[in-house]
Amino acid sequence: MADSKDGDIYWHSPDPRAIFPIDIIKFEKNVIKKIRRGDFKFTIDNNFENVILECANRENTWINDEIIDTYIELHNMGYAHSIETWKDGNIVGGLYGVAIGGAFFGESMFNKVSDSSKAAFYFLINHLREKKYVLLDSQYINDFTQKLGAVLIPKKKYMKLLEYAISLDREFYSFN
Repeated sequence: MADSKDGDIYWHSPDPRAIFPIDIIKFEKNVIKKIRRGDFKFTIDNNFENVILECANRENTWINDEIIDTYIELHNMGYAHSIETWKDGNIVGGLYGVAIGGAFFGESMFNKVSDSSKAAFYFLINHLREKKYVLLDSQYINDFTQKLGAVLIPKKKYMKLLEYAISLDREFYSFN
């Protein structure tokens, strides 16, 4: 993460660690209604650069130009991925992260329309379930991620789960 004031990049390894238990995440009924009504459409890796730039577009951000360039390179290598939420032909929300083995490391999300980032998150959860992922890492917990279902686990437990997750042979998304 980059410091929002000086731009220096720091590694973070919190203890305890925030994760989303993929199998037991509950979805908010009002967001599910919007999805079922067709208010939102979703794509994967359709416009990664736009998603990361939107995620960085806030007053205080940990996403600086060096991080943007690095994640775009990771995307081009097939590791970083984005979920885009569309409404009326426009990207109105989304998220991005990194997939390694059966682990997805959520990095950031944005929304321009109410519930569009939550909808992207729910789409991601369903996608990870379908692809048999076992870890969705959030690093830190805050009010928003806690409402989405994030929980804290001890670093020792996290490291065991991480070791198992990255050993799995999973494909996040194929362009074929």
